[in-house]
Amino acid sequence: MQPGTPDEQWREDCAPRRVLELFATKWTSMILHTLHARHGGTARTGVLHRSLPGISKKMLVQTLRELEASGLIDRQVHDSVPPTVDYSLTELGQRLVEPIELIYSWARDNAPALDALQPRQTSRRR
Repeated sequence: MQPGTPDEQWREDCAPRRVLELFATKWTSMILHTLHARHGGTARTGVLHRSLPGISKKMLVQTLRELEASGLIDRQVHDSVPPTVDYSLTELGQRLVEPIELIYSWARDNAPALDALQPRQTSRRR
């Protein structure tokens, strides 16, 4: 938004705040990126879990549920023994991956500068 834009564009439920809310959990962008970049848009729970070092199974499932509720991924249960579940990017999820990939590319290009930053007090990076 530009300086001087009307107040109604700065509401609590404005589009920029809603998209940032999607990133309130640190795993959202990583899951979307991993689905896109490593698995061609579709993967099973176990495959995603192995692809995301550091994420707990509980956090993965919780984030997948939130992404499904947001309309960014689809969940498909296969009638097999044992039952298997695939998660796929929706059209909206694929469109959100585009800016995520730009941010990830920027981060790789600027890794030395990012490494030089002082970790935040709450950061696990030390």
